[in-house]
Amino acid sequence: MKHLEEGASNIYTLFLNVKGRVLYDAIIYKSEKSSSYYLECDSQIAESLQRHLRLYRVKRKIDVEHTGDKINIWTMFDSSSRFDHGSAALDENGKRKVEGMIFPCGTLNNKASKFVDNIMIFEDPRLPDLGLRILAESHIGTHDIIKHLDDDVISSENASDYRAFRYKLGVGEGVQDLPPGKALPLEINCDYLHGVSFHKGCYIGQELTARTYHTGVVRKRLMPLTFENIADKPLSYDEKILDQSGNVVGKFRGYTEKHGLGLMRINESLSAQQLNVAGVNVKVTKPAWWPQEPQKETISAKDT
Repeated sequence: MKHLEEGASNIYTLFLNVKGRVLYDAIIYKSEKSSSYYLECDSQIAESLQRHLRLYRVKRKIDVEHTGDKINIWTMFDSSSRFDHGSAALDENGKRKVEGMIFPCGTLNNKASKFVDNIMIFEDPRLPDLGLRILAESHIGTHDIIKHLDDDVISSENASDYRAFRYKLGVGEGVQDLPPGKALPLEINCDYLHGVSFHKGCYIGQELTARTYHTGVVRKRLMPLTFENIADKPLSYDEKILDQSGNVVGKFRGYTEKHGLGLMRINESLSAQQLNVAGVNVKVTKPAWWPQEPQKETISAKDT
């Protein structure tokens, strides 16, 4: 939370159980009032998360109020984006320029947020490719929001479009992709999505998370899947993903149309000649937004 006190407009975060498994994923937003914050989560677990937060108030005077009927959450994203970070414009610090790309020019302040007409516009804290998260009072419609964005924004009510977009990126969220008590933080790329701090104090589930991070070994991660053909039968969570030899190299997490997510053994799945889940052929890709692995250099004794 100190990131918000020091100027960040929002953060991505997770709530873990004592075994270090993910209970809830969330985005926390700083409101215009200095003493209050908005917390976005999957609507299916809103009441559970509210109880969880109240349990850990201890004796602090903190109110946790459900505002789901008062505020709607929108997202603005570019579904045509090819996620080619090499061609993106960079600022003097080597970071991608957001001004003029997803915000209209001249509207983005240094906190990457905008408050206007009871509409709160934020850059998604996880990944620039995910575009904007927009919080607006429930009586505010699409037209009122779009007029504050770029001129070429197209409205859509199809939630599966956004889900397919996330799957192409390899980003999971909510109960459907991250059932409570199942996933481990680093396996869902929380470290790559700025959702965990390794400098803060203790938290529930810290021991396993910190140990895994400092050993530097994360063999399985959420990765994008592309189906050669649209699956004509339902696929269940945790369905085994097999290589050409019948070895298990991953577990299925979800799909919409031709795009899906899998918890994959990174090296084995990328080197496999063929992959299938329940008889349906799939391809796995390494997300372009993952950090580049340092190249190991070798030098011979003769050179020295």
